[in-house]
Amino acid sequence: MPGFGTPKPMIDAPAEPWIEIEILEAWGSTPRAAGTSMWVSEATSRGSIGGGRLEWLAMQHARRLLEGEELPSQLDLPLGPTTQQCCGGFVRLGFQPRAALREQHTNESPLVYLHGQGHVGQAAAQALAPLPFRLLRVDQRPDFPADLRAHEAAIGAAPLEAWHIIMTHDHALDLAICAQLLERGQTGHMGLIGSQTKRARFFKQLRLRGLDPSTIVCPIGLAGIRGKEPEIIAASLAAELLALRSALMLRSQPQAREA
Repeated sequence: MPGFGTPKPMIDAPAEPWIEIEILEAWGSTPRAAGTSMWVSEATSRGSIGGGRLEWLAMQHARRLLEGEELPSQLDLPLGPTTQQCCGGFVRLGFQPRAALREQHTNESPLVYLHGQGHVGQAAAQALAPLPFRLLRVDQRPDFPADLRAHEAAIGAAPLEAWHIIMTHDHALDLAICAQLLERGQTGHMGLIGSQTKRARFFKQLRLRGLDPSTIVCPIGLAGIRGKEPEIIAASLAAELLALRSALMLRSQPQAREA
């Protein structure tokens, strides 16, 4: 499984001057990691480098640059003495002017296929959209929003390490998607919406086909978060995928930089 870097949020910015603020280096305890960016215009901002006085000082510096002041393009900020923040770490910020900005997640962000765009699928898409994932929505029904329409073709074109969340309107289709993923040697995360009863039935049928379903996670979402409303299921799924992403990041970066 490839490592995951710090992705930048998906942003469609208006055509106006912007300053991109990026954490170039981060040492010790800091609100966000190196590689995190935010964008500041004269009237608004997008993203966050951690909030608090650190972000306030950075935004003031960016807006002074937008006003034409001759200021350095980098700032070194010890968080304790300079910002009065308890983190106590150190960050080096870079400031770059941008005429207009269209940022998207990096290719290192997990690629997540959402199979099914019914009520839960659409809620999941909304919950995951601002998070560090690349989403592809798949639905075979013409009246439902999706980026791709054919599940079989989408799976065939997907990298083996992509993540698949299966939540279509049809249990037979869910089973077919699970079978296809297992048959092709899927290595990425597979999540299947459903109850323990559905899990038991699907696993039995997949084993009868000579497949090992043990890598399929069903039900989806974090244990302990209860509720059948689409928005609650989506929030629970988002939390589960964030936890999985964090675990993979720690596995790929075993030694964190310290002051």
